[in-house]
Amino acid sequence: MNLKYGLISVDDHVQETPDVWTSRLAKKWGDRVPHIEADSEANERWVIDGQPFDLPGVAIANAALPDRVCNAKRWAEVPAAVYSPPERLRAMDADGVDYSVLYPSVAGTGGEVFGRLDPDLELACVQAYNDWLIDEWAGASERFIPQCIVPISPIEATVAEIRRAVGRGHRGVIYPSVPMELRDVPHVNEPDYDPVWSTCEELGVPLCIHAGSSTAIQVPPAEVFSPRVAAAYRSITRQASTISVLVHLLISRILLRHPNLKVVFGESSLGWGAYQVEFADQQFNEDGLYLEGYELKPSEQFRRQCYLTGWYGTAGVQTRGIIGTENILWSTSFPLATSSWPQTRQYVERAFEGVPQAERDLMLWGNAAKLYKLT
Repeated sequence: MNLKYGLISVDDHVQETPDVWTSRLAKKWGDRVPHIEADSEANERWVIDGQPFDLPGVAIANAALPDRVCNAKRWAEVPAAVYSPPERLRAMDADGVDYSVLYPSVAGTGGEVFGRLDPDLELACVQAYNDWLIDEWAGASERFIPQCIVPISPIEATVAEIRRAVGRGHRGVIYPSVPMELRDVPHVNEPDYDPVWSTCEELGVPLCIHAGSSTAIQVPPAEVFSPRVAAAYRSITRQASTISVLVHLLISRILLRHPNLKVVFGESSLGWGAYQVEFADQQFNEDGLYLEGYELKPSEQFRRQCYLTGWYGTAGVQTRGIIGTENILWSTSFPLATSSWPQTRQYVERAFEGVPQAERDLMLWGNAAKLYKLT
């Protein structure tokens, strides 16, 4: 591992190019695969299996646009830094980022877009994305840390794709936070999913759950909101929706059954983390959950296995004594509108003011290097 800047960004997004799926799958699946179409006003949008994607514009590119509150309506408007590995490296250098851990955009932040398809098409789309990310991004530079998406069912297919993708070089497994909202599958707490968690343990790769991968646990914006207000509303509530996902893991016994499973919460932010961990312990004690046979308190499970991600604020860093310095990761969240790019160094200096260098190094790169085996 070569560090020039002292920052590993654990939550950035690649923008899939128009040919990711058409060049690999169209011969068999035709226009059912993800592709771009123009509407009656000559604006472009992604379509899959006859249905338009719930994606603002034709790409997630806000931070790289001249006006980040606007969306690219045509592919020709999309800046190369969001879809071209060489240009992304230049953007990383300009912002002082050594390594970038990658999440998808078109496939959904948790790969959830494909979970609504029939299993055969879902698997084909998942594998095409995973291979593209290795071939085009990880193959371009070791500074890109790829993470695979997976089919949600059958579980045998999920496990097989994890093994295949990790064998090709993927360093993490991205999973939808609420798979049962996508189609008729068991509740995520059921033992049906234990082979997935066990496979992550065995291969030593983190399970990565990104904020916003479930709409079921988010209140939709009011129809009277303007597009700009609605977009801001979604961004603000997206991180807060992670609270219920984290609490589920702490109460569900998944972490107790799988003590070596590491879980990363992408785009989670940190400010609510200290409160939630403290509150979970309070409820654990006052509601008598210790009488239910839990081996560890919620905070103990969290410290052993969970990671929250910051990218802008001071609240989480200053409460690191509760969250745990070894449980905090950092990112630029590029190219989302709320990204710290291209002023990440200024954000870091503000957030980490007064933090001892050893702790600062852990949160900015040390924890990520260990988690993704970059040392």
